[in-house]
Amino acid sequence: MNNLIKPEYESLIFQFRGFKVMVDTDLALLYGVPTKALKQQVKRNIERFPEDFMFELTKIEKDELVANCDRLVMLKHSSINPLAFTEQGVSMLSSVLRSEQAIKINIEIMRAFARYRALLKENEELKKEIIKLDAKLNHAFKFLLDKLDALHQKANEPRKPIGYKTDKN
Repeated sequence: MNNLIKPEYESLIFQFRGFKVMVDTDLALLYGVPTKALKQQVKRNIERFPEDFMFELTKIEKDELVANCDRLVMLKHSSINPLAFTEQGVSMLSSVLRSEQAIKINIEIMRAFARYRALLKENEELKKEIIKLDAKLNHAFKFLLDKLDALHQKANEPRKPIGYKTDKN
């Protein structure tokens, strides 16, 4: 595998039903097997793939996937909905597809899921830092606005007349 160019596996991960998943078409391509063969192996070992490991996308989910991902346009006219595999489902695929390539690719995919989780965590930490910075800026702006309001109030007070004083009040 070292001599192969690694695709960006993170770009093959989608989110459906609250799960980070990969679709059967991409997995079959990575494992070097036809999608039909991958699905057959899954169906032969269906007890290894509970709902939180694998699920079939609905027509609406499939249409959303095709609309958002140009490389999956061939699914547009397919009457069969793709299967979506969670991280655990992808891991389970390595026990069903026993080829050497499947094992190597599976290791890379597991690493991609780990990088994806790290990226999400990093984004979450960045979001927290931005919120803290925003609060500090809001506090500073409020302080400046209060000072400007105080200067404005002072400017509106009547001033003592300037010049010579006369006997009149």
